[in-house]
Amino acid sequence: MTTGTSNSCLACAIVTGASIPPGGAIAETPFFHAHQDVAYPVPGFVIVAARRHIQGLDELTSAEAHDLIDLMRRIRQAQRAVLGRDHVYYFYNEDTTHHLHVWMIPRYPWMQEFGRSIESVRPALRHAQQHHTTPAHEAAVARAAEQLRAALQS
Repeated sequence: MTTGTSNSCLACAIVTGASIPPGGAIAETPFFHAHQDVAYPVPGFVIVAARRHIQGLDELTSAEAHDLIDLMRRIRQAQRAVLGRDHVYYFYNEDTTHHLHVWMIPRYPWMQEFGRSIESVRPALRHAQQHHTTPAHEAAVARAAEQLRAALQS
């Protein structure tokens, strides 16, 4: 289903299985692929990426738009149920190449030191990148992906 596949496109590599994100695929639909973010080791930080090369919401078909919202809703339910995350930050922008994607970043208590606004997310992610690269953190990331996948399959 992926169109315009490129060897230099990370999303293409992930949705086709050429590159495996931590914990593997969390969910797959005909139009989207959900996986743990590869850059920031935050358990349950899910990227929902379009399978085809599009940049904006206005490029989605009606079926894709419904699939996106339903998939995000189900992932959010799983983040609450299995990870115990009561708050999630959602980010979407059209200033990327190729694959429309939505970031779903669960909020953890350790993030409180950075604040509770949109401005708090970047420093929290940098903190995770710099301080959460231990084997224990990496195992927690993979475990969260497995838990989310299991919840979505049930």
